[in-house]
Amino acid sequence: MSVEKVKEYFKRWGIEDRILEFDVSSATVELAAKALNCENGRIAKTLSFHVGDRIILIVAAGDVKIDNKKYKAQFGSRARMLAFDEAEQLIGHAIGGVCPFAVNDGVEVYLDISLKRFATVFPACGSSNSAIELTIPELEEYSGFISWVDVCKPCL
Repeated sequence: MSVEKVKEYFKRWGIEDRILEFDVSSATVELAAKALNCENGRIAKTLSFHVGDRIILIVAAGDVKIDNKKYKAQFGSRARMLAFDEAEQLIGHAIGGVCPFAVNDGVEVYLDISLKRFATVFPACGSSNSAIELTIPELEEYSGFISWVDVCKPCL
């Protein structure tokens, strides 16, 4: 299971015991927010895309969505999400547990500025019932991100 891979990944920082595992699903923003008793925005959702022959992950606040115009300006192509059955093979985590930790080699991670308004956020940890609370500096360190991007807009 992918959560075990994330636990192993986090051992280098000694934070594997901070992973929260729930008896209920946290596979969507709404379910995760309910499991954690927090607002949707604090759920750090990880979105996966094809950019030519590259695979990228964008970690964004749970209350925003991709702004196609901003995305195209940033990445030079229209947003094309990975299909459900591609995620596990290409990223290393299945849909519902996709996260920026312990991903396959070559997968690029970007953080959207929508996260910066929170002191802490909750990204998944490789399974559909896990999360970890991280500060923004911790998310930067543990995700191995390439850069901050501005590619989202509020959900209406």
